[in-house]
Amino acid sequence: MTAKITPPSVSVQYGQTGASTKANEFGMRAMQERAYAKRGEQYLLIKSPPASGKSRALMFIALDKLNNQDIKQAIIVVPERSIGGSFADEPLSKFGFDYDWKVEPQWNLCNAPGADDVRVARSKVAAVGEFLASSDRALVCTHATFRFAVEELGVEAFDGRLIAIDEFHHVSASGDNVLGTQLGAFMARDKVHIIAMTGSYFRGDAVPVLAAEDEIKFQTVTYTYYEQLNGYEHLKQLDLGYFFYSGRYTDAVDKVLDPDKKTIVHIPNVNSRESLGDKLRETEEIMHSLGVWKVEAPVTGFHLVERPNGRALRIADLVDPARQAKTIAALKDPAQKNNRDHVDIIIALGMAKEGFDWIWCEHALTIGYRNSLTEIIQIIGRATRDAPGKPKARFTNLIAEPDAAEDTVVDAVNDTLKAIAASLLMEQVLAPRFNFTPRHNDDGRLDGYDYGEGGYKPGGSNVGFDEETGQFHIEIKGLVEPESAEGARICQEDINEVITAFVQDPRTVERGLFDEDVVPEELTQLKMGDIVKEKYPELTETDREAIRQRAVAAFTLVQQARKAAERGTTTAATGGDGGDEPAANTAFIDGVRRFVNVRDLDIDMIDRINPFGPAFAILSKTLDPKILKQVQEAIAAKRTTIPANEARDLAVRAVKFKKERGRLPDITSTDAWEKRLAEGRLAFGKHKSAGAYDE
Repeated sequence: MTAKITPPSVSVQYGQTGASTKANEFGMRAMQERAYAKRGEQYLLIKSPPASGKSRALMFIALDKLNNQDIKQAIIVVPERSIGGSFADEPLSKFGFDYDWKVEPQWNLCNAPGADDVRVARSKVAAVGEFLASSDRALVCTHATFRFAVEELGVEAFDGRLIAIDEFHHVSASGDNVLGTQLGAFMARDKVHIIAMTGSYFRGDAVPVLAAEDEIKFQTVTYTYYEQLNGYEHLKQLDLGYFFYSGRYTDAVDKVLDPDKKTIVHIPNVNSRESLGDKLRETEEIMHSLGVWKVEAPVTGFHLVERPNGRALRIADLVDPARQAKTIAALKDPAQKNNRDHVDIIIALGMAKEGFDWIWCEHALTIGYRNSLTEIIQIIGRATRDAPGKPKARFTNLIAEPDAAEDTVVDAVNDTLKAIAASLLMEQVLAPRFNFTPRHNDDGRLDGYDYGEGGYKPGGSNVGFDEETGQFHIEIKGLVEPESAEGARICQEDINEVITAFVQDPRTVERGLFDEDVVPEELTQLKMGDIVKEKYPELTETDREAIRQRAVAAFTLVQQARKAAERGTTTAATGGDGGDEPAANTAFIDGVRRFVNVRDLDIDMIDRINPFGPAFAILSKTLDPKILKQVQEAIAAKRTTIPANEARDLAVRAVKFKKERGRLPDITSTDAWEKRLAEGRLAFGKHKSAGAYDE
């Protein structure tokens, strides 16, 4: 068997406080209690990670609305039928609550026969109408069924009801998004209550989930990934990494797939460049790399594959349509929910993502870049469940590296940049939350925050951390305050949306990573400023500057804090001046303080830092040096603006350089002239391909 490789990764450690799994006297966990406190709101948006208990939080709130707020009925809307099981009957009174959650069998339309397709969804519209006319109180259906029901019955038919939309990131303010348009109509009529829930903090594209005038009507409950994972009992560490391979991906999977880790393998879409064109054969090759196939279990449909050491792996195949029904049923068997040995590896294509609950998953291995950052977060969420004997979890993205063909290089470079963007954004999502305020010359401390050794210092660079909520309070000199309620809301809730747009711009990432001559302010002030202006054109310049500053500060601090934490830990471990090695769960907090304490933290200083600097260290460890140089050259060729005549002259001199030195000029050379020759040679190739030298 091939020697295993651990891809370089970002590692996030947590405190195992147990806080997010403890229940209060009503049986509510921390997130559910926070959401229930807002149960009286007409429009409620719950942003909370996978496995934090959003489904049960909705049950608590819906039951209060049905029993105490004159709401007639509750309609639960989920993106696909498999998620409908999350809203099955729950005896909540058994745990201390006043009411039990119950959905009559005929009103859980997700359990009705039929596939997840438009025809079946439309056929259930009559059932929605029958429910609305009944005295029963709860219905569960898919997004598609609900859309068709609203089209046929009209928004007024739902007056006096609670509409709860799970996986809310499927909605958008785009006119092409039917559910989003219908939601706007419901809010304009203003005769329903709405609860929106999502495990993703952003859509990951340029279209907002809600129109600005609707978004401001929602009260938001935010429960961060940091709060959730830091409060687990078992899971202590989450690693995020990517690994580049050459050749066929099925030959590389064995290098990063540890058969001793419970793993979900997501193979590439058949239309992607990583695909080998035969999804069934690809699945077979992955199983073959793990050992010798023995038999298919008759009850579960799982494949039994024998390892060289004699151990039998149970592998669930969700790729083969002929096996899917039996395999899904076996995976959802409630009798096996707490059986760690029920299955070892799941191989999937387009499944086992959103809403898929397998608490034992330790490794989410994804082949090929996923174009949706929201999808990546959903995939990572499969591995972030807390479970006994599971101290670590990992997400690995296996990506094809460039080869010699120029068009392939360009495609691979784009995928490389997208993978980096996903990694950077996930770091942001997993980090504690930042609350930035202008520096105070008097006492500006916030209650509940620990300001470290020496405490709060008026006029100083103060960093406070609230362990209970997983939030920082950081004072920055020169920070602009928002002047409108909407500006303040965006600064508080939507900074990751701004950062998403920033890291999804290929030109920005290219320059931040590979352009040694880039002036940081071109990225932090100009590019980030353009993004904020484009996203929020209706806001004032003051509001937009407040948002820009906080987005830059949050992104830069996460990157620099990790770098400072790693440096501090290394120094301490080698007996340097770093003092005692920080505990794992305080490494990031200590990194933030190290970064801030050695500087007079002001917004101008933050703007002068290239926020992509630390990311290059991970990339350089991951990519083969020759390939990395090739990527740099491809990107350099795109950014050069050397005129055709000058490029031809430089190319001639590059040929002379090669004759004299025995090698071509190096685009990464510290010698300015050699670097210029390399740029000219690449520009000459582009001009020649464009027909500039036909004469």
